[in-house]
Amino acid sequence: MRVAPLLFALGGWLSMPAFSADTDVWLQRLAQAEQQTDFSGTFVYGLSASLSSHAVWHQARQGVVRERFLSLDGRPAEVVRVDGRVECASDELAAQIATSKGWQSPHFSPETVKEGYELRQIGESRVAGRPAVAFAVLPRDQHRYGLELHLDQQTALPLKALLLNEKNQLLERFQFTAFSTDSFEASKLEAGPDCSPMAPTISQPPATSAWRSDWVPPGFRLVASGERASPVSDKQVDWLIYEDGLARFSVYLESLEALVPDERTQVGATAAMSKRISVGGREVMVTVVGEIPMGTAERIALSMRPTQGREP
Repeated sequence: MRVAPLLFALGGWLSMPAFSADTDVWLQRLAQAEQQTDFSGTFVYGLSASLSSHAVWHQARQGVVRERFLSLDGRPAEVVRVDGRVECASDELAAQIATSKGWQSPHFSPETVKEGYELRQIGESRVAGRPAVAFAVLPRDQHRYGLELHLDQQTALPLKALLLNEKNQLLERFQFTAFSTDSFEASKLEAGPDCSPMAPTISQPPATSAWRSDWVPPGFRLVASGERASPVSDKQVDWLIYEDGLARFSVYLESLEALVPDERTQVGATAAMSKRISVGGREVMVTVVGEIPMGTAERIALSMRPTQGREP
């Protein structure tokens, strides 16, 4: 069975049977694929009306995964990442692209994914000259987006991913145009002179955060928290990261000394929303950024509270 054309009706997804045994096997393979497979290739990344092309080299050795991403359009930009941590980057957008795929998260697991999504095998396809199996990843509620995912039959690596909103409109596209598991020179993984080292983030165990949320969508879990210096003041900014196995959002909290208007923007699937809340007689700006609908981001912002016994 071949997969239907791009952006076929959501009703078509829902009317198709779920192949639970097969999807469980594919989820397990997907969870292990990038830890076990060397590959290289070129891919396109589409965000709103923009489309950019990139090269990637990925190496898995003795439990350590090292990757290098290089832009192929416009001003040169690159990212080097080790075990999911950005080691150096020369461009903010490039870093965003390199960290945007949820299946590369260390917190990705089949069990976690199935809490928030249902997988349905929808056919076969061909991407970058390779046979693939296509899946509809259906959100179980309105607080996350759906996904059309094409996995390489040989390696189970994602060759194509289309992120869709509740109206089945395309928000983001990731798609390989060339893909190879052949060996490549080790020099391909070496950072160029313009790749600026990234300072490691000071991270606390999630339970020690000065802030908590009274509500997050079912299936999302706090996976990291910490603090960093504010780029616009001498204050510290508290941050928290939540994931559901595929989607991710971050929450930033900073005390305000002056009134600042609320703001909201949406680029592709990424919502960015800042909202003032009052805590103990003072104003705090809460910013939520992530691959979630805007209404969900606002509800999360309004739910933030100081952790009992901690002074934020």
